[in-house]
Amino acid sequence: MADTPSFAGRHVFVAGGSSGINLGIAQAFARAGAHVTVMSRSPDKVQQAAEGLRALGAQALGISADVRDSAAVDAALRQSHARFGDIDVLISGAAGNFIAPAKDLSPNGFRTVIDIDLNGSFHVLRLAYPLLRKPGASVINVSAPQGVNPTMYQVHACAAKAGIDMMTRVLAMEWGEDGVRVNAIAPGPIADTEGMRRLAPSPEALADAVASVPLQRMGTLEDIAHMALFLSSPQAGYVTGAVIPVDGGSSLRGGRDMRASYTPRGAA
Repeated sequence: MADTPSFAGRHVFVAGGSSGINLGIAQAFARAGAHVTVMSRSPDKVQQAAEGLRALGAQALGISADVRDSAAVDAALRQSHARFGDIDVLISGAAGNFIAPAKDLSPNGFRTVIDIDLNGSFHVLRLAYPLLRKPGASVINVSAPQGVNPTMYQVHACAAKAGIDMMTRVLAMEWGEDGVRVNAIAPGPIADTEGMRRLAPSPEALADAVASVPLQRMGTLEDIAHMALFLSSPQAGYVTGAVIPVDGGSSLRGGRDMRASYTPRGAA
């Protein structure tokens, strides 16, 4: 990665870091010299992710924990802190989503997305706070365009991501006096991710997603990782409370119509 800022010896903690966008971010920091901890639910996936980071030359730790379990998150953060010291960069990116109209969405389905995305983000940020480097830490939430754009069949994700965006702004205000910056990245359609497999499950839906992007291409994992590196670098030292779309301009057109991608439960 050309002109990548150095994070040599810095401690980066990535919640939800065993796959997709979050793993791409973890890999970028590993290449930049950071000590990286990835936390995710699956023990196998998180260990595989950590091994991959070590193959890139990084000191890396993989810890299995569910963001919905505050005690498990607290233990993971403290284990990481004991290994690598104060956290310089905190990435909170655990998420869950699916397509469903509100009339067919069960209370448990709504609750699950809120619990993973919004409550899970609060657990990670709140419990990491005592362990952050002060001053100097960079906190980044991974949000989504649904936090700003009303999107049909996404009432659960819209509610969760709007909460994350507002939490980002509030914590930027509260933690600013400690020299801690809090920002969010809102990725658009990103290729080769579980999110796109869920939200664009057919070739037709994928083509529609690409057509909605002014730049007329899918984003890449590197596109999101570049922004995370920038936000955590001295070049962004006066940036806090920002929710930055990295979406090729797709959010300028509002929420994407996902009705054609919905398959009712039990349908062939």
